[in-house]
Amino acid sequence: MVLFGAAAYPWLKAVHVIAVISWMAGMLYLPRLFIYHCDARPGSEMSETFKVMERRLLRIIINPAMIVTWVIGLWLAWQGGYFTAGWFHAKLALVLGLSGVHGFFSASVRRFGEDRNTISARHWRMWNEAPTVLMIGIVILVIVKPF
Repeated sequence: MVLFGAAAYPWLKAVHVIAVISWMAGMLYLPRLFIYHCDARPGSEMSETFKVMERRLLRIIINPAMIVTWVIGLWLAWQGGYFTAGWFHAKLALVLGLSGVHGFFSASVRRFGEDRNTISARHWRMWNEAPTVLMIGIVILVIVKPF
């Protein structure tokens, strides 16, 4: 723990957990907004309101939280010597999956913003579960370290 000193590790770990919680909150809320947005007529006041909500949620909360999660998470893994641990490889794969879902949601914000969404509300309800499933796997791997 040379970089920042040993005292910084728990503080950065706390910031990492806060960023993860913020990222997950946004990732759970955004597809819910998409579900409601599907019911709004394109060009309507409600549709325009959803566009603003989705864009702000992504830009102000979800994107910065993901960046902080990744930057501090990689630093913590390096400092903790976790890059050789099997559980960490599995966790990293799930976090990459969550980042892929994030990218899909980001592209969807753009499509909704251009009134080009073609995905049904029912389909968005299924996508709403993806971040939860990934989060469960990540938390189990971090806490239990099964291998």
